Amino acid sequence: MLLCCVLGAALPGTSAGAAIPLAVDGQPLPSLAPMLEQVLPSVVNIYTEGRVRESQSPFQSDPFFEKFFGGPQTQPRERRVSALGSGVIINAEKGYVITNSHVIEDAEQISVRLHDGRSFDAKRVGVDEAADIAVIQIPPDQLQAIQMGDSDTLRVGDFVVAIGNPFGLGQTATSGIISALGRTGLRIEDYEDFIQTDASINRGNSGGALVNLRGELVGVNTAILAPGGGNIGIGFAIPVNMVGLLTRQIIDYGEVRRGRLGVIVQDLTTELAEALDIDATKGAVISQVMPDSAAADAGLREGDVIIAVDERKIAGASALRNVIGLFRADDEIEISYLRDGERYRKRIRIRSIEPPAGQGLQISERLEGARLSDIDGDSSPQGKRGVRVVEVAQGSPAWQAGLREGDLIISVNKQPIYSLEDVQRAVEKQASMLLLNIHRGESALFIVIR
Repeated sequence: MLLCCVLGAALPGTSAGAAIPLAVDGQPLPSLAPMLEQVLPSVVNIYTEGRVRESQSPFQSDPFFEKFFGGPQTQPRERRVSALGSGVIINAEKGYVITNSHVIEDAEQISVRLHDGRSFDAKRVGVDEAADIAVIQIPPDQLQAIQMGDSDTLRVGDFVVAIGNPFGLGQTATSGIISALGRTGLRIEDYEDFIQTDASINRGNSGGALVNLRGELVGVNTAILAPGGGNIGIGFAIPVNMVGLLTRQIIDYGEVRRGRLGVIVQDLTTELAEALDIDATKGAVISQVMPDSAAADAGLREGDVIIAVDERKIAGASALRNVIGLFRADDEIEISYLRDGERYRKRIRIRSIEPPAGQGLQISERLEGARLSDIDGDSSPQGKRGVRVVEVAQGSPAWQAGLREGDLIISVNKQPIYSLEDVQRAVEKQASMLLLNIHRGESALFIVIR
């Protein structure tokens, strides 16, 4: 009772005397509010509806039965799905909004809600699933575009603010710092060069804005590392410079038309540098030059170490892959590389990234039902070669033999495989039986087809 009376008596005086001042020594206290007032109208909430086709196994996914009966046997059924996310207005005059491709995946209807409460139906302009970027368009009715920043100038420790629509609550701003730059190897996307931040990013923030304290867009929020399902302070955003290059292609062509250098590379290690007799600690070592590629025509060789592209330093295999992935087919680039301890520069015109695809039946009746494709040397798993199994029809000879979508065929009848032509030649030499060496995820196996 005495304590309560004391607290009660102290409250009036404390409230008046300890109120947060508006200024200290005549200077206003720092606040993010003025910046956010300028930025929030440029960030939108996105809601989608669509349908997906799915199969239901009569064995209810029992692995014992599916091992012998080949998985789901029933006809696919459709299920309606809805999703939510965020987006950023980048062009007010034409109504262009950027978001993540996974936000509008399978969407038949896309709705965009603005900061002022207005809603519009949006149309899809194009997507790039490899980098998880999409562009949609809404009516250009009194829109406000965000100011674009320069992600190449970011430093670890810079303050940033993430803005989006977490859990459908509506526009929400969270603050933090840049925790790391150039994050790769996360297996979130095919092309990764993420900004890592501890600003809270949650479900629904995807496609939203990561801005600096000047209110400039420096990244597009994409993913979080959440082992327990919630935010633990590790979020990832796509750098705005990468976003800008990709969105220009999407707006121009409806897709990203990447170029292809035609090499398979691996990170430069201390041991490799010593063996190659070069004085460098970072770079991408060419382990294979693809036949009839831009790299082959330019005279690049196995053992060359690429250290820069258009004066942009290359730290390793992932960095080279990301940089090349930003150029369009027929773009001319300057490659700086080391060979036998000497540094060279060469102008190379990269080519279209359109690997030929073929039906397995065209190669052998034993591969009927499989669709095969050459892998792109610039985006293949590090140091790997082979032919990718793009699709396998259930119940087909290829399916019954054990081939599955995503398999990487690295040899046929003990012959190394680099292209579809290699598969054809290996089959022609011994058509009675096929011995396939397969890489599947992190494992490897042999498949015999008679």
